[in-house]
Amino acid sequence: MLKALRETIKAYKLRDPAAKSGIEVFLLYPGIYATISHRFAHWLYRHKRFFFARAVSQWSRFVTGIEIHPGAIIGRRFVIDHGTGIIIGETAELGDDVLLYQGVTLGGTGKDTGKRHPTIGNNVLIGAGAKILGPFKVGDNSRIAAGAVVLKEVPPESTAVGVPARIVRVAGVKPDFASELDQVNMMDPVAMELAALREQLELLEKRLEEMSE
Repeated sequence: MLKALRETIKAYKLRDPAAKSGIEVFLLYPGIYATISHRFAHWLYRHKRFFFARAVSQWSRFVTGIEIHPGAIIGRRFVIDHGTGIIIGETAELGDDVLLYQGVTLGGTGKDTGKRHPTIGNNVLIGAGAKILGPFKVGDNSRIAAGAVVLKEVPPESTAVGVPARIVRVAGVKPDFASELDQVNMMDPVAMELAALREQLELLEKRLEEMSE
């Protein structure tokens, strides 16, 4: 438990430029409190102490504004930046080194039974206000842009942008969590290609005008 806590505090310091010390992270960051509370609530949940598990979960929600169902499975070095308004459903599963920003929802669509919530792979970044809804997987090393609404599977090492989200493959490029993260202006090869085509069209129009003079 202590080793896992030290790992998590170190991950916060790496990913949040505002973090000045481990003591500050441990005492003042709501994401740390929410994670510790969830570990305890999840232990109660696995031992079928459902009422007490839910009570711990709801108290944590009241204190932090972060709602994590005690049934959710969360991996190591989980980092929540800010955190207000985050919701993680009962059957959600998160791998190691996941980073969430405020307003993220890992929820269901209301039409599924059993496994209702998404499975998030390792090294995944989910930007502010993003919604991932349904029992599908978001692959390792993927990035979900701020405000995206994801309704279908995201392949590994991809970027999902827009509403509804469209998938942009960026295989081979892993997000650098230690650097400043841009949740909105993520690399989008489709948009870049459209911009290049528009530039070529403008050039052709200019040449036609010159020829007609």
